[in-house]
Amino acid sequence: MANKLPRSIWALGLVSLLMDVSSEMIHGLMPVFLVTVLGASTVTVGLIEGIGEATANITKLFSGAWSDRSGRRKPLVVIGYGLGTLSKPLFALAPTAGWVLGARFADRIGKGIRGAPRDALVGDLAPPGMQGAAYGLRQSLDNVGAFVGPGLAMLLMWLFAGDFRSVFWVAVLPGLLAVLVLILWVREPDRHTERPPKMKLDRAALKRMGAAFWGVVAVGGVLTLARFSEAFVILRAEEQGLALALVPLILVLIYAAASVSSYPAGALSDAFGRSSLLVAGFLMLILCDVVLALSAHLSGALFGAVLWGLHLGLTQGVLAAFVAETAPVQYRATAFGVFNLVSGLALLTASVLAGTLWRFFGPAATFWAGAGFSAIGLLGFIFVLRKAGNKV
Repeated sequence: MANKLPRSIWALGLVSLLMDVSSEMIHGLMPVFLVTVLGASTVTVGLIEGIGEATANITKLFSGAWSDRSGRRKPLVVIGYGLGTLSKPLFALAPTAGWVLGARFADRIGKGIRGAPRDALVGDLAPPGMQGAAYGLRQSLDNVGAFVGPGLAMLLMWLFAGDFRSVFWVAVLPGLLAVLVLILWVREPDRHTERPPKMKLDRAALKRMGAAFWGVVAVGGVLTLARFSEAFVILRAEEQGLALALVPLILVLIYAAASVSSYPAGALSDAFGRSSLLVAGFLMLILCDVVLALSAHLSGALFGAVLWGLHLGLTQGVLAAFVAETAPVQYRATAFGVFNLVSGLALLTASVLAGTLWRFFGPAATFWAGAGFSAIGLLGFIFVLRKAGNKV
């Protein structure tokens, strides 16, 4: 089925792969760099992660609306990937946690600018009946980059004798390649819908997005609240004895599992419906949190990382396909912006809460809280499905 997807979708996937190699070479080391080199607390780690991701998702709202209004996707995508690449040297130069926060802020602004237009572009390019496969393929390639990046980081940490900053400098190169592939290989299709009028985000305008779309937003928000930053999975493994040079192994495990499962989950959702995949994703997250909460040895943290990745594979592409299908076509990028705004605010709340629970009550409390939110979310989703006759 994947060979029936347009070349530009494959190219967007390759762009995501390369940028994730760049980003995750840094992200895989950043929690430990902050705590062990810069002397930051776990609360600071959670705050930086939460602010960074919330910034990205708030920016997506505005970039999505602008993309719909202008009728163009690619220019904003190029600007966003370009800004993300330009931010990478700031991590290598960072002398304090505050500097890291600024670098993360700039990097996530770039992600915000590109995110909603890129996701809408995938929907514009996808053949009929293949939305799940298209989003699953892009997410799968994205996840390949997300585990190759930490793998390279481990190798480079060994070659550079534990020099974090040298690894961060090398991370600039795949970002530059991503921008080049995007400019040369991605072709934006002609728009077959009229440009919408400027959308005011008032109650009437938001109501026009439809109840089904808002149901998807609610599900995505609850999942994000339950799934705080994977930085805490990294810290759990480090706390249980994982050597500093091997810390990126956690992201390798997470995103290898996500990569293997993302495309099959998307294709299955095209064939059999999306709701069952999301239920499975909730269950996988509950299992993951329980394993990480109860873990007393490094093997438990490693197994939890794999489960975390399978959860991502079961939910990320499926939710994106859900958004593309339930939102009005002329407001598709705006819809992705709204969806990601809600998810970003949930992630900010979740990451700060996770860091606070970790500091004052210990690591297990962080993951028990995640399991609790996941269980509540699953029950709510099942209730909504029954009320909507399984149409959400």
